[in-house]
Amino acid sequence: MRVRRCAVIGGGILGAATARRLLEVEPTARVVLLEKEDALATHQTGRNSGVVHAGLYYPPGSLKARLCRRGVGLLREFCSEHGLAYDECGKVLVALDDVEAGRLADIEARATANGVPGIRRLDADGLSEVEPHVRGVAGLHSPSTAIADFPGVTRALAEQVRHRGGEVLLATEVTSFTERGAEVVVTADGPGGAPYDAAFDLVVVCAGLQSDRVARLAGDGWDPRIVPFRGEYHLLRPERRDLVRGLVYPVPDPRYPFLGVHVTPRVDGEVMIGPNAVLALAREGYRWRTVSGSDLREVLASPAFRRFARRHWRTGVRELVGSLSTRSFVAAARRYLPELRVRDVVRGPSGIRAQALEPDGSLVDDFRIARRGHVVAVRNAPSPGATSSLAIAEHIVDTALETTGAR
Repeated sequence: MRVRRCAVIGGGILGAATARRLLEVEPTARVVLLEKEDALATHQTGRNSGVVHAGLYYPPGSLKARLCRRGVGLLREFCSEHGLAYDECGKVLVALDDVEAGRLADIEARATANGVPGIRRLDADGLSEVEPHVRGVAGLHSPSTAIADFPGVTRALAEQVRHRGGEVLLATEVTSFTERGAEVVVTADGPGGAPYDAAFDLVVVCAGLQSDRVARLAGDGWDPRIVPFRGEYHLLRPERRDLVRGLVYPVPDPRYPFLGVHVTPRVDGEVMIGPNAVLALAREGYRWRTVSGSDLREVLASPAFRRFARRHWRTGVRELVGSLSTRSFVAAARRYLPELRVRDVVRGPSGIRAQALEPDGSLVDDFRIARRGHVVAVRNAPSPGATSSLAIAEHIVDTALETTGAR
């Protein structure tokens, strides 16, 4: 039986890419993209630094490594075809001491195994040639790391869906799934609370911050559970944007689950510093004042989060201080960008990373995609999820349609 009716839940870059891929493979299918907000790309896709990751960090052979490298090529090609910004501004990892310099060897080995082009080690002088205002004892340069307009890509993908005969329904929040033989009935609240009810042969959940909850609606388990970490950014004042030429990152500490405060030019001309990582007080809590009691209770009641917090509480305190103090936030970047001053920055936007936690409190490192009946759910797709989106869409759709015997 061929798949003729497909629903994709979630209007970020991954949902839009998946809907487009479905129509590439099944051009006569009815494909519907449902997004609960009144615009596309309003959460993770539209609230990140816009980095197109080259694949430096990811274990060779992992889904992240394979789909990131495939995704870079697909994304570059898509941006070229549709006149979207894509700038290979390059990236340097900056080692501040011999311990960090030693970690560069492992990152270089992973990058080489993953097929990242042009990787080269830098001494202190070489680092200054690439980034004159940056200081460190060594560096690793990735000239192909790029920046792009992910919301623009999402809108272009959605337009392709419409052009190929698909539907894009905004302000439509899914409330339940009902298995009915070989089909799944999707029920949602549409614009103005209008009821929506339709049957599909295949449903793909790309719900980001709400992915575990929507998967639960389909009868899947809670684990891995999403914990929202807010990342706050500062912006360089326009007259100080020449402090960097490209992307500048610290060497990640393997004991710490995130990459640290980095400096990131954007395609719109802004230069972002950040993010930190603090527990958000709501699934979509982009400011401290946005608090959801039910969301917070859910996180604090989770054994997975409590185990994670016991393991990383010192880091959490440090991140909290950086959130409340611009001076402390800037100090993290000044370690490798010594000319940076507090007066050079202004408060910027924030985003939330939908991070999945294993029951033992460890972070789910790789992409996680689960299937239950006729529902496929993306349970974990943080960075480099946007970079990899077109390749993840290929993986989801090709695997799902082969499983259903549609190809």
